[in-house]
Amino acid sequence: MSAPVKALQAVDLDARWALHPQVALRPESFGALLYHFGTRKLSFLKNRTIVAIIESFPQHPNMRSAIEAAGIPESGRAPYVKALTTLADSHMIATVGDSAPNDPR
Repeated sequence: MSAPVKALQAVDLDARWALHPQVALRPESFGALLYHFGTRKLSFLKNRTIVAIIESFPQHPNMRSAIEAAGIPESGRAPYVKALTTLADSHMIATVGDSAPNDPR
C-alpha cells in the first residue's frame, strides 16, 4: 500500500516572496543549490529561469510580477508556479511578513 500523496496548495502569486531566512542560494553551472539550515534539506534547481525569479523577488511587489519580469507568458506559467509551490511547501521560499517565516516545518 502506498503512502497518501499530499496535494500541493498553489502559492499566492499576489504575495511578496523571498528566500526563507534560513536558506542559502548558491549559483552553480547547472542552476543553483538551495540549502535550508533549519531542516538541512538540499534542493537542486536545474532551471535557470526559476533561479532568476527567486533572485528577483526583492525587486518585485509579488511573485506574479517576478514571473512576468522573467518573460514567461501567461500560457507557460503553470510549470513555474508548480516548481515555486514545491519550494514554498519545502520552506525554501516564504512570504515576506509571514507570521511564522522561521518555522522550518
